Amino acid sequence: MPLVREIGPDDWPLLRDIRLAALREAPQAFASAYEREAAFGETDWRRRVASGATFFGYLPGGPGGSPGTGDASPAGLSTGLEEDPDTAELVSMWVRPQARGHGVGEALVSAVTAWAADRGFAAVHLWVSEVNLPARRLYERCGFKLTGERQPLPSDPRLPEVGMRCAL
Repeated sequence: MPLVREIGPDDWPLLRDIRLAALREAPQAFASAYEREAAFGETDWRRRVASGATFFGYLPGGPGGSPGTGDASPAGLSTGLEEDPDTAELVSMWVRPQARGHGVGEALVSAVTAWAADRGFAAVHLWVSEVNLPARRLYERCGFKLTGERQPLPSDPRLPEVGMRCAL
């Protein structure tokens, strides 16, 4: 069973490393670009940690290891941000390819929805590339439904994104 933990300010180097790995592995899945975030300094990464709630997912004894086992590299990450007073936004969702299919994605989505519910949000919203069917299926399994919203992916306007929402 995957382990999930919320990160703190001193985790910024690990956040930087996994976020940059995500941007390299799946550039079409994010609104930002590797080149942009590779230029961030410590202050930028600490600000990102402080902007919401970021979670790392781990597989005990598997890809991504677990905290305190010598392989402290997360198997995935997710972040919850305040979108508006009623809605949280799920962003930065990513699972390392070798950890996919082991429940890490569900655990990370669950961490963000629990964080949002604990803070009194009525719903969690996200954007996902229209062609990223594995991610869409993950979100549907976790209770998200299409909203009818569409927009171009900010990092590549040729790719459309669709909005999804989960009522809490």
